[in-house]
Amino acid sequence: MNKIKLLYVENVIFKSTKKLQQKLTFFLALENIGYDKQLDIHWVGEDKVWHILPAHYHSMLGNGKEYWSASVNLNLTEEQSLPGNIEFNVSYRVLEQEYLLNNHGLNYSSEADSGIKLIDQQSFQNVDFKNKLRAGQQTIYVTAATNQSFNAEKVTIHWTTDDWKTTKKTACHFKRQHWPKVLGSHARNPNQYGTQLWAGKIHHAELFKLKYVISCENSEQTVWDNNKGHNYSFQREQLKVLILNLHCYQEDNQDEKFSTIAKTIDELDIDIVCLQEVAEHWNSGQGDWDSNSAKIINERLSKAYHIHTDWSHLGFDRYREGVAILSRYPLSDHDAMYVSDSHDVYDINSRKVVTARVYVPYIGFIQVFSAHLSWLEGGFQEQFQRLSTWAEHKKGDATKATLLCGDFNITACSTGYQQVVNLDEYEDQYLAVNKQGVFNKIFKVHDAQWQDLLADDYRIDYIFMNKNSDIKATSASVIFTDQDYGRVSDHCGYLMTFESL
Repeated sequence: MNKIKLLYVENVIFKSTKKLQQKLTFFLALENIGYDKQLDIHWVGEDKVWHILPAHYHSMLGNGKEYWSASVNLNLTEEQSLPGNIEFNVSYRVLEQEYLLNNHGLNYSSEADSGIKLIDQQSFQNVDFKNKLRAGQQTIYVTAATNQSFNAEKVTIHWTTDDWKTTKKTACHFKRQHWPKVLGSHARNPNQYGTQLWAGKIHHAELFKLKYVISCENSEQTVWDNNKGHNYSFQREQLKVLILNLHCYQEDNQDEKFSTIAKTIDELDIDIVCLQEVAEHWNSGQGDWDSNSAKIINERLSKAYHIHTDWSHLGFDRYREGVAILSRYPLSDHDAMYVSDSHDVYDINSRKVVTARVYVPYIGFIQVFSAHLSWLEGGFQEQFQRLSTWAEHKKGDATKATLLCGDFNITACSTGYQQVVNLDEYEDQYLAVNKQGVFNKIFKVHDAQWQDLLADDYRIDYIFMNKNSDIKATSASVIFTDQDYGRVSDHCGYLMTFESL
């Protein structure tokens, strides 16, 4: 696939609440090259006025690809006519590069009220599908668009709720008239302009376990839409966790970078943020809450999160330096404790960790720790041992997972990392997602030569999760780099997503 591919365009005219409307929908697949990206539809109607319609993330396609969509409803008024026939092209901007999709310079076109049009001579496409379920939803509608030239005779949904141990089939029906679930009430017949629509529905009490594919048959062959080998399914509730060392007020353009961090948390819809080197003015040891960097970031979010923070020692001779947890979900069982032998606020190896319990909808209770431990020579080994003992004590029967998050000041092939491996209680979640083979050799097989596998891994920021957790990591990415949102610290941020098993 090219960097961007147009799958279908929908153009329908319908009447709603006595108003004539025109709906335009664009559905695309693109390569997920970086987080900070923009996808725009540039379109023009019969009035010859160009418009820009931003597209938005829809769902994962797999293998580093995503679905994106854009849609707009336009009303007929005395001052404004409907667009009618349209032309359009697509621009995708990411990593300071721009990719254009413009039908080899001729633009794409869509005739007024032409329904759904498949692009690039596709014979078959799942359209208007959802990627999430509403609370309590037990019925889904599936609509497949087929190219009329394929002469489809039968369309079938193949589905499972037990990961294909058993399979059920649901027949789709050819829609000779409008299909309101897709096109809106009072729409005209969509089975025109070379495209046919087939529709089916599945009713089941456990749709969140559902996976499905669609087959389309004619007299000579059967073709499949299996979401490029990844099946169609409904995303479980995702928990997004970010870890970031803030560099203790040492950044140029510091205030602007606080705003960048807040904007990124909003844009990526992050649930929990664990911050290290959180700083506020020393003020003779009394601190200055208004200057607290975690507080400042929190106040710049579109909606302030719940916050828990504490400090350990004097940093850079002028700040109270500590750690923090921000969470969109309420925090309970707040706690903070020195895990270092030293509690001297003038000793840089005095290290305090904060923790809180977070109830995540559809997942359950997660115990989160935000930690900034010392280097090996500064006391890492006793600090991590004390932290893991404390975490075990905090774990209740209802705890789905314990996450030790933050800056551990040990590289992945070091003696300190070996301590984590040998403890056999916590596993490196970034490795679990991005280097599954290496992860298995280290944490499952206990390969004696495991350190050689991490010789070029210089990470010191981690999310360690306790073994036998009831959640699993599904993605792990590095952000706040020159390519993604820009540098905001001397550390990168690590963003990871989790879902229940």
